[in-house]
Amino acid sequence: MTATPGIPTPTAATTATATASPTPTPTATAPSAGPADLVVSEPVRAGTDQRWCEDVTLTLHNSGGAAVRSGTIVFGTHVVDALGIDWATRASTAPLPTPIAAGTREVKTWTVCVDAWRVPLGMHIETRDVSVRWE
Repeated sequence: MTATPGIPTPTAATTATATASPTPTPTATAPSAGPADLVVSEPVRAGTDQRWCEDVTLTLHNSGGAAVRSGTIVFGTHVVDALGIDWATRASTAPLPTPIAAGTREVKTWTVCVDAWRVPLGMHIETRDVSVRWE
């Protein structure tokens, strides 16, 4: 997983929609002075009733001294067969849930889907790669 400010994100033929999340929770440690510093957790995946979609949950922690005002998440979703062979990877983007105040964590779930025709019977998707660009 990569979190790099200022890197342009690819366009995508897939979709990602956000689910409402709780309000940001302050952390026990005080944020450092300076710019925003966003740390993103490994994706936590959960299946849905459609083989071409899954719910992906991320924890976003801003340990910097300023709020994250805007940004984009890029999901790398792999199309995998029953034997575990990776047949394709599709990218999709979604906006960050901003603002993320300095010193807070936010947990958010996105439903990430690829085109249904890309996932034949017997195959499934796995969103393994996540990168974030923020300001």
